[in-house]
Amino acid sequence: MVRAFIMVKAVAGKAEGLLGDVRDALGVVEAHIVAGQYDLIVEAERDNVYEIMESVASGIRDLEGVADTRTYICLE
Repeated sequence: MVRAFIMVKAVAGKAEGLLGDVRDALGVVEAHIVAGQYDLIVEAERDNVYEIMESVASGIRDLEGVADTRTYICLE
């Protein structure tokens, strides 16, 4: 099982509206609105890195209101 954290920057005023869609994305374990450089922090789990990148990171990036994402794969 591969775990990753995805940082999501939303278009101004869109973070709350994105939260439900992000939580429904395949592989998402948790998602929270946060203060700071990014607007949401998402924890995801899938069977392999390819699945994380394809279904979770790409799926989130394609949501309306997402300005930018950064994906961090856990190494431990």
